[in-house]
Amino acid sequence: MEGDSDTYSGLGNGEIDSKVVQTFQKSFVQVQNILDQNRLLINEINQNHESKIPHNLTRNVGLIRELNNNIRRVVDLYGDLSSSFTKSVDASSEGDSSSGAAMKSDGKTGHKRNRPA
Repeated sequence: MEGDSDTYSGLGNGEIDSKVVQTFQKSFVQVQNILDQNRLLINEINQNHESKIPHNLTRNVGLIRELNNNIRRVVDLYGDLSSSFTKSVDASSEGDSSSGAAMKSDGKTGHKRNRPA
C-alpha cells in the first residue's frame, strides 16, 4: 500500500527514531496499566461506600489517596510524552536540510523578508 513508509512524513525526513517510538509505546502501556488499576480502585471505593460499613469507609481514605497519586502519575507521564514528542519533532526538523531554510521552534523560517524602501 502506497504511503506506508510515510506514516510520519510530517516529521523531518519521514522517519521517527525507533527509540522514540519505543519510549512512546512504553509510556502508553504504563498509562493504560494505571488507568486499569484506577478502574479497579473506583469499583472498590464504590462498593465500600455502598456498604456503609465503618471499616470499609475508613479504607476508602487510603484508596482515594492511591487514586489521586495514580492520576498525578498519568499527568506526569503525559507531560513527559509531550516533552519527548516536541524534542523529537524539533530534532527531526533540524536534521531536515531539504527545505532550504531552517525552521525555528515557532514554526517560522529563518529567512528575512526584504521590504522595499
